[in-house]
Amino acid sequence: MSENKKSLLGFMHKLSDANAAGNSGKTHCPSCLGLFKAPRLLPCLHTVCTTCLEKLEPFSVVDIRGGDSDTSSEGSIFQEPTSRSLQPQTGILCPVCDAQVDLPLGGVKALTIDHLAMNDVMLESLRGEGQGLVCDLCSDREVEKRCQTCKANLCHFCCQAHRRQKKTKCHTMVDLKDLKGYSRVGKPILCSAHPAEELRLFCELCDRPVCRDCVVGEHREHPYDFTSNVIHKHGDSVRELLRCTQPHVEALEEALAQIKSMNSALQERVEAVAADVRTFSEGYIKAIEEHRDKLLKQLDDIRVQKENSLQLQKAQLEQLLADMRTGVEFTEHLLTSGSDLEILITKGVVEKAGQCRGYEVYGAINTKEVDPSKCVLQGEVRTVVKDNKDGSYHVSYTPKEPGVYTVWVCIREQHVQGSPFTVTVKRKHRPHPGVFHCCTFCSSGGQKTARCACGGTMP
Repeated sequence: MSENKKSLLGFMHKLSDANAAGNSGKTHCPSCLGLFKAPRLLPCLHTVCTTCLEKLEPFSVVDIRGGDSDTSSEGSIFQEPTSRSLQPQTGILCPVCDAQVDLPLGGVKALTIDHLAMNDVMLESLRGEGQGLVCDLCSDREVEKRCQTCKANLCHFCCQAHRRQKKTKCHTMVDLKDLKGYSRVGKPILCSAHPAEELRLFCELCDRPVCRDCVVGEHREHPYDFTSNVIHKHGDSVRELLRCTQPHVEALEEALAQIKSMNSALQERVEAVAADVRTFSEGYIKAIEEHRDKLLKQLDDIRVQKENSLQLQKAQLEQLLADMRTGVEFTEHLLTSGSDLEILITKGVVEKAGQCRGYEVYGAINTKEVDPSKCVLQGEVRTVVKDNKDGSYHVSYTPKEPGVYTVWVCIREQHVQGSPFTVTVKRKHRPHPGVFHCCTFCSSGGQKTARCACGGTMP
């Protein structure tokens, strides 16, 4: 597989993992999978617990875009814009999408807090009868009530203290169970520069939320207004951005659907081709095995034929050797033990072999070896060959004279199994040796084919 395909598959796998993690819920961290604790919103719009972000291994990057980079988190509403200069920065990788996140000077804790996620965590905790919620003041006891004025969750002890104080005794307190139907139960967003003040104003010049102390301090003489008055203008721009982005989302979803469809078609095609390959391979293997078996069978048949031929030659040679040894032993015994008269008596039995060094010698070795050049075929043999249409043949012939015949049956000059055969041919009608019984002849109506009790026929 090429590197481009590997990268594409890796990207798609990472994208699917990111979607799965992003859709796992608005209350659970995609890194530790637990409820959010001090969640931070990254520039890639993924929310992760502060402690989980602090566990990531940072690396050094050089921000050539300056301090107000679009991908940097320094545009957070809690930070002042930095100067446009080349400066080294520390970055981390988003645990969801691996996007590079440039950390602000304050580190992970200077990233924007995801108050919406904190509100969702609060609602989820309320649906679980408040299990896991602790008092915002003492951070020790379980929550029983909530101050709607301070937006604080209080235990029973801190609730009584809250009502005894002159400044907060008129605040509205509600039971925690009565908040289950609420959509917003989050805490008020406080100013990072003035922790006692809530962010209720918006500086138009700095384009960020501010508190009352900020407008009389560093934002003095800056145009500002209440957040409720400027939300329409800024909300419209966000809605317009969302409206322009939505078609791209739909196009991406359609492209992903097409990729899934093409992937399904690819898998089906791969399975079909794999089935064809397996079918062809299995058939080809069976054909090769069948051809192998045929070749081995032919080889074995040739081996049997050759072995039979060799065994026949061996038997002939052994018989010839035995005959020669008999003649040699007899001659040696005759010459060593026989008298002159006995030697002369056997002279007629021993064939003359001619002269050797002027003397007449006797004894010759006769073999049964056939000389093909001196063999003559006499008579006519007519055979009838019938094809049985099943791979076998029926061969028949009628001999003219009785006697012992050696029948050779060959195919392509090769003996069949058991060839040559020895066949004894007898006469069809045996001559009557004595007097013909007339009763047999008369009882048969004078037929010459009638047989006597001895097996003879009419002469």
